[in-house]
Amino acid sequence: MADSPAKRHLQRVEAEEAARRAAGGNLVEGTPIYQQTLLQLATDRARLKQIQSSQAKGQLKAALLPTYDAYIEGVLAADAGGQDDVVSTLMLWNIDAGLYDAALDIAAYVLAHGLTMPDRFERTAGCVVAEEIGIAALNALKTGAAFDPGVLSRAVEVTDGHDMPDQVRARLLLARARGLLATNTEATPLDAEAVSTAIDDLRRAIQLHDSCGGKEDLKRAERLLTKIEGNQSND
Repeated sequence: MADSPAKRHLQRVEAEEAARRAAGGNLVEGTPIYQQTLLQLATDRARLKQIQSSQAKGQLKAALLPTYDAYIEGVLAADAGGQDDVVSTLMLWNIDAGLYDAALDIAAYVLAHGLTMPDRFERTAGCVVAEEIGIAALNALKTGAAFDPGVLSRAVEVTDGHDMPDQVRARLLLARARGLLATNTEATPLDAEAVSTAIDDLRRAIQLHDSCGGKEDLKRAERLLTKIEGNQSND
């Protein structure tokens, strides 16, 4: 699909022009660039259906995603809105591939313009972003792996105000708090403000979903804040 810099540039321009013409409607569905990209997406989805391993699917998605870069760049540059199943699908693919910053760049566009997920998905776009990133972060933290706190903060911010089950938002807030607290080390200790932010997230998460699993985290965070404030008063 995108086999040369010239062709990629042409695809980006065509995608941007198609999105601008759509201007919040559904006319993009009838444009050649959209139909071509949708056909490519269907072909790649067929390849993915042949794989059972979620990890292997994520790896294949990571390999396939550059094919769509020019299209995504063009649509996001137009910033015009209009339902686009390619864009919303690739938002999720980037999450599955662990490309969270790219996913959130797309999510900001999807949520700002009210794009929906394709019909085969039952969740709203906001729910997809919050749930998938929250789960990925919590799974990483359980194994002691690092997960960028900045990604979690962006996910919280970009999905703020979007409807989703309370437990989904609670999970994302729990992940952000745990991710932040995990950065606390002797070499780089957290300050009182950062710990207070984590406490606020944990309290909100528990309020939203009492069984979210954050109660012990909250106790530890409150003890840490007391310790920090005590050290500051002794200085």
